Amino acid sequence: MKYVVAVSGGVDSVALLDMLVRSGEHELVVAHFDHGIRSESDEDARFVAGLAKRYGLPFETERGELGGNASEDAARRARYDFLRRVTTKHSATLTTAHHQDDVLETIAINLVRGTGWRGLAVMNDPTIDRPLLDLSKRELYDYAVANGLEWVEDATNTSDVYLRNRLRKRLSVLDNQSRKELIDLWQRQVWLAADIDAEAARLATSSRYFLTMIEDAAALELLRASLASESLSLDRPRRRRLLHAIKTAKPGAVYEPGERMSVRFTKREFIVKHPL
Repeated sequence: MKYVVAVSGGVDSVALLDMLVRSGEHELVVAHFDHGIRSESDEDARFVAGLAKRYGLPFETERGELGGNASEDAARRARYDFLRRVTTKHSATLTTAHHQDDVLETIAINLVRGTGWRGLAVMNDPTIDRPLLDLSKRELYDYAVANGLEWVEDATNTSDVYLRNRLRKRLSVLDNQSRKELIDLWQRQVWLAADIDAEAARLATSSRYFLTMIEDAAALELLRASLASESLSLDRPRRRRLLHAIKTAKPGAVYEPGERMSVRFTKREFIVKHPL
């Protein structure tokens, strides 16, 4: 198996890379994205480059210029755009160092922002390998120390500017039983999401009449599946607005639910036009 390993230089990804190298089972490519958010971030890139050289692995990197005011979402989108391109280039599978604490933090963020049920089924993208989800941050830190690994600390991880960091402090007081219950809930939601995705893909339709006659919750899932079949996606609020247009638009009307995406309506169907 060939993996593109996303390595930030932090303890989590350094531990992941070391584990994969020690297993000797995979062909590895180290990938590092420099967001350009911190003035010293180029030092992290040099550290990861040195790490890849030490392990004798190919290294891919890119620098963005997002600036200090970039949101966490903007940083994530830019990072994954780079990682996807590297993965395609090497005909590989992307692997990341996400762990149990990341799962809990992401669920908490979604709950604070207001989420549907999918906000509890996080980190379930089948195209990304996440082998550390059974481990906690503490366990990864202990592994790194026990194996004499070196890593860099990202100063933004302690900044209260980011919601994730503020929630991380609050989640740190959870006892082991509460963590276990939350992780069990997350696993059930992931399994449920897979079942719903499979059924929605089977029933996906471009029929305006069908989506109008069923309950909105089901219609939104079928609409999500219809878009996915065209390699497109919309967040839940925009899908709701598109569903409303499907129910009410006149034949011949054109609706733009997202950037460079348009939907044309006939009397019976909606037709999605791909981005240019």
